[in-house]
Amino acid sequence: MAMQPAAAKWYDRRDSVFIEFCVEDSRDVCVAFEKSKINFSCITGSKNIKQQNSLDLFGDIDPEESKHRHTQRSVVCCLRKAEAGRSWPRLTKEKTKCNWLSLDFNNWKDWEEESEDDLSSFDRFSEIMNTMGGDDLPDLDEPEGADSDEEKALD
Repeated sequence: MAMQPAAAKWYDRRDSVFIEFCVEDSRDVCVAFEKSKINFSCITGSKNIKQQNSLDLFGDIDPEESKHRHTQRSVVCCLRKAEAGRSWPRLTKEKTKCNWLSLDFNNWKDWEEESEDDLSSFDRFSEIMNTMGGDDLPDLDEPEGADSDEEKALD
């Protein structure tokens, strides 16, 4: 069985760090959270390729409050920071860049003045992924019940 690291992208938020392992058609997913480390593995595709990643994290996390969600296309991990409000300029302790890891610019934002609860956003995202089949996901940063600009324009 061939073994290789899974491609992943990540972004930082006030209370959590999110990592998305891009592993389509994966099975036997294993995610282990430790205080300063995450271990990920799975088997993908019809060729049974074993994907495995081990990361020594930039900062400490709360393993009990961290969780993951497995979808058809990826495994999204929400790592609860041990020290909320501390920025992570990179995901790993090592300053060298991993060729399989990239920054998710689509989800990165300046959170210095935010007070959002990242785990509840993650739970909302998980619920949406479980109930929807398509790629049309609503903006998770918009407060619940708020009208979007598009809806207001239609009125």
